[in-house]
Amino acid sequence: MKKGLYLIVLLLLCACGEAEIQITKTTQEEVTIAPDYKDVTIPMNIAPLNFQTDLEGKTGLVISDGKTSISVHAKDGVFHIPMQSWKELLAQNAGKDITFTVCQEKNGQWEGFKPFQMHVAPEEADPYLAYRLLISCYGQWNEMGIYQRDISTYEQSPIFENKNTDHNCLNCHTFNARDPKTMLFHMRAKNAGTFMLKDGQMEKLDTKTDSTMSALVYPYWHPTGDYIAASTNITVQTWFFNHPNTLEVFDTNSDVVLYDVNKHEIFSNQFLKNDSVMESFPTFSPDGKSLYYLSTPMRKMPEDFKNWKFSLCRIDFDPATRKLGEKVDTIYNANTTGKSVSFPKISPDGKLIVFGLQEFGNFSAWHKDCDLYAYRIADGKIYPLTEANSDESESYHSWSSNNRWMVFSSRREDGLNTRLYMTYIDKDGKAHKAFLLPQDDPVKYYAELMEAYNLPEFVSGKVELSQYEVASLMKNTEAKKVTYSK
Repeated sequence: MKKGLYLIVLLLLCACGEAEIQITKTTQEEVTIAPDYKDVTIPMNIAPLNFQTDLEGKTGLVISDGKTSISVHAKDGVFHIPMQSWKELLAQNAGKDITFTVCQEKNGQWEGFKPFQMHVAPEEADPYLAYRLLISCYGQWNEMGIYQRDISTYEQSPIFENKNTDHNCLNCHTFNARDPKTMLFHMRAKNAGTFMLKDGQMEKLDTKTDSTMSALVYPYWHPTGDYIAASTNITVQTWFFNHPNTLEVFDTNSDVVLYDVNKHEIFSNQFLKNDSVMESFPTFSPDGKSLYYLSTPMRKMPEDFKNWKFSLCRIDFDPATRKLGEKVDTIYNANTTGKSVSFPKISPDGKLIVFGLQEFGNFSAWHKDCDLYAYRIADGKIYPLTEANSDESESYHSWSSNNRWMVFSSRREDGLNTRLYMTYIDKDGKAHKAFLLPQDDPVKYYAELMEAYNLPEFVSGKVELSQYEVASLMKNTEAKKVTYSK
């Protein structure tokens, strides 16, 4: 009776693809997996990193920490790792390695290929990612949205989709210190305006004034939540016909300004708003006392595009008085290095600034040569985040709240579509091998996804917004006009 019951249970487990796999032989022959998750460092709260192989026949996978193991049978070539077992295994192995052995059934026995590891970091990542999805060519606006993803599952949900506001353009979403209750994004074309959510209150703003050339672009919150630094830009998009980069986005003019959230006033000074210089991509230091931004001499564009190189600069800021400094420090000088800076982002502990470096320009998403570099504030050392970089562009990077994770977009999969990658930044500021954001069936999912990811940000919780209420505000409410304070 017991033997018969055991056989029934075993058959049921086999039917579910969960029967225990006993590997009788292991070779040193390596197996190729897609996505390449070999030897990556992962957070404890990440969803299973499912993958597939090109092996034929019956294949299996054993995941082990030396004490506990998970057996997975491939389904249509894909290993779907059980969610609950995965979570338990990661929770038990913080700071340790877990071993993956792909195997193949031959003559009734399981033969394993060369094992590989994943390292489970002791630090979690923030639980949500927010990002925009849009058609890769950037020429189609009719379908796009801002979405959020629970990184511990594969669940994606919309924050706001433009189908609710007559298929206009959504851009420049950002959060204050990864707070899901404090964010903004901008709408162009129909229903134009800046949507702001602060402390649960929604507001529609008209941030274009008579003294600024555009509405607020590339915004960044001050840590107090009282100010937003932003660019004002006249932006042009054009295509290359004979160049490694497909698309170029450039400004014919740009300034950096600050917006006082409580007084609804925009202000600046002679260094940030200068007719002979283009300034862009501002970001505050975590203590709120410094404003970093990009700067380049005014160029005739697009004729002089190869000399359009941005330096990284810093200026003091006193949030109590709104006073900006009277001198500018150049942190990275494009005139002496020959490289151009893009998207500077400071770690929450204020120790590292990570930015893109490329031949020219400041919009790195389409620059094949753009790599991520770190600037160590303590000693001024600049070095590449080698393990995060690839032969394609890396861009739109942002930090987790604990300084240990970065999410960024990369075109390394096919050279066309940006996909999200995560990398672990250790205590020495070194990046570890980046890994593709996991999906239930990742190869199929990314092959069929025609949209590109951009502006990914970690968020400390789920954004709770009614799309109906946001759409009603943006469509039916007159935008509050902000003023420029001279």
